[in-house]
This record gives sequence, C-alpha cells and structure tokens, in this order.
Amino acid sequence: MSAMAKPRVLVFIDWYLPGYKAGGPVRSLANLVDHLRDRIDFSIITRNTDYTESTPYPGIQPDQWTHLPGGEKVWYASEAGTSRKVWKRIMKEEKWDAMYVNGLYSWWYNILPLWLSRRMPMRRVVAVRGMLASGALQHGSLKKLLFLSLARMVDLYKGVRFQATNEEEARDVRMHVLKHAEVHVVPNLSRKLAGVHVPIAKHPGAVKLVSVARIAVEKNTLLALESLRNVKGAVQFNLYGPVYDEAYWEKCQAAIAALPTPVKVEYKGTVPPEEVPEILAEHHALFMPSAGENFGHTMLEALSAGRPLLISDRTPWRELEQDNAGWDLPLDRPAGFTEAVERLSGMDQAEFDRWSTGAYERGMRYLGDPAPMEASLKMFLA
Repeated sequence: MSAMAKPRVLVFIDWYLPGYKAGGPVRSLANLVDHLRDRIDFSIITRNTDYTESTPYPGIQPDQWTHLPGGEKVWYASEAGTSRKVWKRIMKEEKWDAMYVNGLYSWWYNILPLWLSRRMPMRRVVAVRGMLASGALQHGSLKKLLFLSLARMVDLYKGVRFQATNEEEARDVRMHVLKHAEVHVVPNLSRKLAGVHVPIAKHPGAVKLVSVARIAVEKNTLLALESLRNVKGAVQFNLYGPVYDEAYWEKCQAAIAALPTPVKVEYKGTVPPEEVPEILAEHHALFMPSAGENFGHTMLEALSAGRPLLISDRTPWRELEQDNAGWDLPLDRPAGFTEAVERLSGMDQAEFDRWSTGAYERGMRYLGDPAPMEASLKMFLA
C-alpha cells in the first residue's frame, strides 16, 4: 500500500526563519512547522529580509523555492519579485489542500492572498496572531477598524476559518472581523523544548530579573522600569530585545537614570532565539508586564527552565501564584509589581527553589499536553 500523500499547505507570512526580529509570529509558525512536518507538507512564502531590515538574508537565492533542512520549502520574495502575478502563479502551480495566512493587515502577505484565492477550492485559515487584542488595536486603531469594516463589505473573509489562540481572541474575531466566523481555538505550539530545570544560587536581598522582548509601549518596558523606583533590595534587571521606538526608549532611559543605586539596569541588545534558554537560566525570574500576549513563547521557555514569571494578567499564563510559578498582576496597579520584586528579592535559597520548581512543573504540564498539536492538525484537515 502506498503511503498517503501528506496534505499540502501554502503559507503566507511577512517574516520567517532565519529571521527572528518580528518575534512571536515567526516563532509560532516555526514551532507549528516543527511539530507537524511529519504530517503536513509546508510551503512558505515570505520576504527575503528580516523585520525592520533592508539587507536580504545572506546566502539565500530569492524568488525561487529553497528547501530548508527540516523539509519545508520557502519562497523568499525579493521586493522586485513580489507581485500579484507571482502570487497567482504559485497558487495555481500545485493543488494546495489549504492556505494558511498569518496576520490581518499586511497587503502582500494577508489581504492579497485571501483575495486571489477566494474562488479556489482549498481550505483557507487565517491566524489572527494577537492583532485584535485591545493592546494591539490601540496602535493605528482607526486605520485597522476601517480596514476590517471594508473587508466585511467586500466579503474578504467569506468561507475563511480563523485560528484564535484562546477564547478571548475568538471573541475578538467575532466582534471585530466577522460576527458568525468559524473560529478554531488552537493554542500555539511551543518550541520543542526539553525542559531543563536549571539550578541557580539565590541570596536574600538580591535578585536578577530579565526581559526578552522588544522595547516597546505594548511590552510595557517603561512600567517595569518605573516599578523598580521604590524597590528595597539589590536588583539587576537585564533587557534583551530590539528598540523600534526611539522616543519611547528615551523615556525608558530617563526612568533608568532615576532609579536608586542598588537597582542596576542594563540594555543588552537583540539575541537570536537559540541563545534565549541560556539567558533565562542566568536570571531568577522573567519580568515582562506586557499589555497583551496571545501566547508568550518566552514565558513558556522561562517556566520550563524553572524560572517564575512576573507578568500582567493579559496573557494566557494565569493563576501563577497558586502554582508557585510567579505572578500575573493587573496593570492598573503598578505597585503590585514593586511588591512582587521585593518578595523575589527577599527569598532565600529554599523558598526560591520552591517557586522555581512550581514554575518548572507548570511549564512541563503545558509541554506534555497533546491537545494543541491535535487541534492544529484538525484546523487544516477537518
């Protein structure tokens, strides 16, 4: 009996590996491909430059299929090679079982693929990727809401199924995009993590915190810094991630300058994803009070290394304190973050080890759950 051919899925995303500067969406897709590559044949169309970069990836021939070591095919489109004609040709050159569009607002990678495929006999899935959360909608919201109402008028999303990563995002789809949309709640797949509980020394009165995220208003870097102004104890807070908004970064630098002497903050620049586990292991906790995450890959990586989280209550990682895995706190009370940092700082080795174990167990529970992978498959096939 011949092996059944794997379903073929054509993917559109603005940025993909080896790029990493766009953060979550790239990670989410890379993880999905990694988990499902044995069961689905992925062909990915993306730019040949990373987010905010104009220099093409070195050593990659644009505007043709490149076979990556993992088995997926990627079409790295140059600016000159990005056109309606090219997209149409690729859509027609194979019999695709499904199309997977990542995001909502990009003309070339979200809107046009849906428009060109509207009469094609394939399943079409749109991953919202956190773009409807209130934190994300605040930035350029009028333009986005205008686009969404126009999309409804022209039936852009007719026959499309949506991927939301949680119930809240599913509600956002029905509220902002399509009232009676078919929404699949499919949690993001994590990176294939081994989950290694790394021990770290902890002395009472001192704590090392880390943030691995872009320095941006929606990540609340400034709120994190300001919450350290009245902290008692020696705090080292290291920031990793790109700066996109210079004016916001200037405010952050002013907040750093106003901190008391025992609080030290260092900006360490951008790091590739494979260095993140080691960085997390060198700190006691991940401090990222972001305005909203539809998943939070770094948060799961921190947990599975045994590092508690100090985050907002606007991510899927909730009720952390009852698991001794960290704190998920409301943003309208910044003093809560100050108190949690003091609590971490005051811990001795035995108490910190209890929280470290709680974090590790919470991470491993997520990693051991087969449901997200089954739900991902169903989204493309059922």
